[in-house]
Amino acid sequence: MMGRTLFIDPGRCIGCQACVSACRECDSHRGKSMIHLDYPDEGRSVASLPTVCMHCEDPVAPCAEVCPADAILVTADGVVQQADTTRCIGCANCVNACPFGVPKIDLRAKLQMKCNLCYDRTSYGLAPMCATVCPTGALFYGTLDELRAERPGVQVADSFTFGATTVTTGVAMVVPADKVEWPVPGGLPVVEINGKDVR
Repeated sequence: MMGRTLFIDPGRCIGCQACVSACRECDSHRGKSMIHLDYPDEGRSVASLPTVCMHCEDPVAPCAEVCPADAILVTADGVVQQADTTRCIGCANCVNACPFGVPKIDLRAKLQMKCNLCYDRTSYGLAPMCATVCPTGALFYGTLDELRAERPGVQVADSFTFGATTVTTGVAMVVPADKVEWPVPGGLPVVEINGKDVR
């Protein structure tokens, strides 16, 4: 895990969308938000979850590995950049390769859009825009020691399983200490395949 990184604490998210608004203000992609606020049980619960790029370390950035145009670069400190606008061909390979469902394709611009950890800020020691405005600390930028100093006993995960594959990430997620499995199972349970209920 990177020294200073983003920690996502779903239990603190109140769905206020401050992170989404702040992300739109980032100079590198002004007007477009690269963070997604998901509602995992929409219609039955008010639970919300900020979804940002997890900056996969092992395997290294599956989105970049499948890009036929080499449009997605990974910095020396492990930050997976958004697609280079001069190289991206909008093929959506990255969308299909990401186990976390992060990259999105702007169909009009034929361009991949995703969080780059506000690299224009974090490369200079500043927190990403989303973490600077989160009123509850659901998005925390710092070191694991800083997080634990503020929240004693907190457990975090940076390894997630998807079937037989384990993905280690540069961004970590706060997990309930009494319910955690290592590595944390990723994805949502499959309940329907081709319109057929498989529960």
